[in-house]
Amino acid sequence: MSLGSIFDIAGSGMTAQSLRMNTTASNIANAETVSSSSEETYRARKPVFAAIQQSMMNPEGSSFALGSSEDQAGAGVRVEGIVESQTELQMRYQPGHPAANEEGYVFYPNVNVVEEMADMMSSSRSFQLNVDVMNTAKTMMQRILTLGQQ
Repeated sequence: MSLGSIFDIAGSGMTAQSLRMNTTASNIANAETVSSSSEETYRARKPVFAAIQQSMMNPEGSSFALGSSEDQAGAGVRVEGIVESQTELQMRYQPGHPAANEEGYVFYPNVNVVEEMADMMSSSRSFQLNVDVMNTAKTMMQRILTLGQQ
């Protein structure tokens, strides 16, 4: 593994966490939207991530591990997709609400705002950690370049 691939790994993590923050923000923004039917109601969305193996990034190169070729280290993360939550929607009896159905029920999304805020704090912290990794790698590369100058 070269020092340069650290930027690819941290960059893929930053991209993934950015998408995670965007989906969380979308969930929070739609937490109080209402509908008169369960089909039209917003459902919470979550991104699905998968690790990229070193052999996928550099098939002819070696892995991080010194052992056998089966010991493959991660080389980043990719987004597999975004899935909608299948948990139950909230049905509230509000017959005076303009979006109430004929039985007087209003459907609210299955978004837990407290859970979403915790998820946003986690993704923000993960993003910042990837930034710190990139800055540390940059500092190391700058110091390597100055080794021969003395």
